[in-house]
Amino acid sequence: MNFTHLLAFYEVARAGSISAGAEKLRVSQPAVTREIKELEQRLGVMLFDRLPRGVTLTQAGDALHAYAERIFALSGAAELELKEFAGLSADHLSIGASATVGVYLVPETIAIFNARFPKVSVELTVANTEQVEEGLQVHKFSLGFIEGPYDEAIFEAKEIGADEIVAVAAVGHPLLRRKVSAHELASKRVIMRETGSGTRAVVEEAYAAQGLTIEPVMSVSNTEAIKRMLLSQHSIAYVSSLSVKDEIRRGDLVALSVKDLHIKRALHMLWLRGRSFSPSTQAFLELSLQQTA
Repeated sequence: MNFTHLLAFYEVARAGSISAGAEKLRVSQPAVTREIKELEQRLGVMLFDRLPRGVTLTQAGDALHAYAERIFALSGAAELELKEFAGLSADHLSIGASATVGVYLVPETIAIFNARFPKVSVELTVANTEQVEEGLQVHKFSLGFIEGPYDEAIFEAKEIGADEIVAVAAVGHPLLRRKVSAHELASKRVIMRETGSGTRAVVEEAYAAQGLTIEPVMSVSNTEAIKRMLLSQHSIAYVSSLSVKDEIRRGDLVALSVKDLHIKRALHMLWLRGRSFSPSTQAFLELSLQQTA
C-alpha cells in the first residue's frame, strides 16, 4: 500500500464518487479507478460497492477509511510543523478546548497571543473533553484545554487553574430557601451536560463517592442552552461556576446550598506525550502558563 493508492481511495470515499474524487485530485477518472483497483488487489478485499450513482464503502472500506483519516491528519500536521520550522509559510496553530475552558478562559489568551504574534492564525475548536482528547491523539490539535480527568499514560499536562461545579436554579425555585443534600438533589429534575463532558464526569464521580447515582432528566451539550432552560422552568443544573458568574451577579440564577457536596476540579492544558512543539505551540503554551502564574 502506498500513499498514491491510499490518497485516491480517501478522496473517493470523501467525495462519494469516482468522478468527484478524480476532480479533487485533478487526475482522470480512469487513473483513479486504476489506483483503487490496484489497492483492492493488493489488499485482497473490495473497498467500494459500485452503484449506478456513485460508490459506497464496504465494511473493509470503512475500516481502511478510519485509518486513512488518521494517516492524512498526521501527514498534514507534519507538513505544517516542518514548514513552520523552515519558515516557508505563515504559522498555524490548532487548539481544542472543552466547553468551560474554551468559552470562558482560552479566548482571552488567544487575544493576547494574536496581539503578540499577528502572523500566526489560531483555530479554536470547542468540544467536550472526550473529543478534545481524541483530537490530540490524531494530531488534529497541538494543545488541548480540559476540565475533566485525563489519561496520564497518553498525555502530559500543566494545571492552569481551578473551578467549582455548582448546582444552580432560577430565582423562585423552592429549594433555594433551605440547605439540601446530594441525596435529595439526586431525586429532583436535574439537567446535566452530555456524556463525555468533563463537568458531567466530575459530578458523577462525586455522587459515586457517596454511594449515589444521578439520572438527569435531560442531557444538553451546550451550557448556554442549559442556562436558558433554567430561566424558563423549575429545574436544577450542575454547571461550572465560571459559566454562571454573570447570571449569579445579576440575580438571574442562584447557587443552591448543598451541605454535603462540594465539587472542585483542576483545569488543565494538555498535549500528546512525547510530541515535539513547533515554535507557535511553544509560545502559546508559555503564554498560557504566564496567564495562570
